[in-house]
Amino acid sequence: MTASLLGRLRLLVLALGLATTLSACDAVNRVPTLEEAAKSRWGEVQNQYQRRADLIPNLVETVKGYAQQEKDVLVQVTEARAKATSVKVDASTVSDPQKFREFQDAQNQLSGALGRLLVTVERYPDLKSNANFLALQSQLEGTENRIAVARRDYIQAVQAYNTEIRTIPGRWIASTLYPDAKPMEAFTATPDAARPPNVKF
Repeated sequence: MTASLLGRLRLLVLALGLATTLSACDAVNRVPTLEEAAKSRWGEVQNQYQRRADLIPNLVETVKGYAQQEKDVLVQVTEARAKATSVKVDASTVSDPQKFREFQDAQNQLSGALGRLLVTVERYPDLKSNANFLALQSQLEGTENRIAVARRDYIQAVQAYNTEIRTIPGRWIASTLYPDAKPMEAFTATPDAARPPNVKF
């Protein structure tokens, strides 16, 4: 073998070794990368829920001025908001099914109370035309849309992460290098979601 051919062969082996090493690094880094992406998406879900919680006191005060006799509904919304903001699930606990379920239930109760409040408003034409109420209602509707998008993005990120740590080679890498990597929880439909709404004319 000539020196030039031997040099090329060594260069080829070195290049193959380098490519294999870089490929392995990508696989090794995939678990924490996907985990951080899911945690980031969870942060956005919390951000949008906080935005909704921040709008509610103004909405309640605006409605209160017009609909004093609807005190029960206003109290339900206020109590549901207090409960929803007291249940905390941060990025470090999204793998705890019980905590996640508590958080989801509290948010679902708040959504239901807000729905009842908005139905109640239909009885008050003056309130429905109030500029403050219309602006708050519009912001709340926009926030509900943002919540839906944030939840969808979180669900997709969790699916990618959970799939990675449950399939080969990610499973091997996670058990060896990231033994504390646990599957994360995703949102589920509310129990009433399958029931068609009542429509009355």
